Amino acid sequence: MTDLAPFDLQGTAAVVTGGGSGIGRAIALEFACRGAQVLVTDVDDTRAQTVADEITANGGLAVWQHLDVTQREDFVAARTRVLDDFGRVDVVVNNVGTMVAGRPEQIGAEDWTHLLDVNLLGIVRSNEVFLPGLMEQGRGHVVNTASTNGIIVYSYDRTPYAASKAAVMMLSQQLFAYLRPYGVGVSCLCPAGVMTNIVEHLRPVGEQLPLRAPHLPIVEPHVAGTRVADAIESRAFLVLTADEVRDELRRKGEDLDAYLLEREAWMHDETDG
Repeated sequence: MTDLAPFDLQGTAAVVTGGGSGIGRAIALEFACRGAQVLVTDVDDTRAQTVADEITANGGLAVWQHLDVTQREDFVAARTRVLDDFGRVDVVVNNVGTMVAGRPEQIGAEDWTHLLDVNLLGIVRSNEVFLPGLMEQGRGHVVNTASTNGIIVYSYDRTPYAASKAAVMMLSQQLFAYLRPYGVGVSCLCPAGVMTNIVEHLRPVGEQLPLRAPHLPIVEPHVAGTRVADAIESRAFLVLTADEVRDELRRKGEDLDAYLLEREAWMHDETDG
């Protein structure tokens, strides 16, 4: 087993995708508070610039860059920008996500393709551009944002989203084992209820059903930002915004069939709030 030394964010250079709002913004701000130089990227240029300006106004060092995660050349441009401005890349946070909502049988391949292109292949493109450099320098950290919905079952109207985030979780686990001998750590953020603007990116398809969400705490984005930074510094893999999820994971692991039957009953119980 490869033992990685604790990782100090002070003086590092970080790239954050989807850094213009929500969890991405919170991560960028927390990194800056801990002394990291931050490249804030987003498909929304105004939001990315606003966050970068917020960091610099508070004495930090940040720049911004347009980045659409469906475009490989945008990742290449981001790598060039962070190397030109900061001279290095130490941390890459893949935080962009989108959502499709509807009955599973009503959501077609076109919507699945778009969602996977953003949620999963966006990380693949990031890996292709950034991992070789991190591996060559022998030190770094990657954070991928999955979801609690990718590790526990609770909303069948978000099936494509859950499947994409489950894929992100497995991709992250594979990378965790693969990259440690190269000195590169991996963390996977699985937020539960976080006050973000992800509904702006929700694409409704067909009949909309009431959202079935677990009874978990809803937190402000800064909680996710703090926990991600803590995980990087301690080289921890799993990052949760609701500690209660660990108990559900234990029950799921003990008897998967029983767990799925329990989830089925809960999801179809219209009297459950």
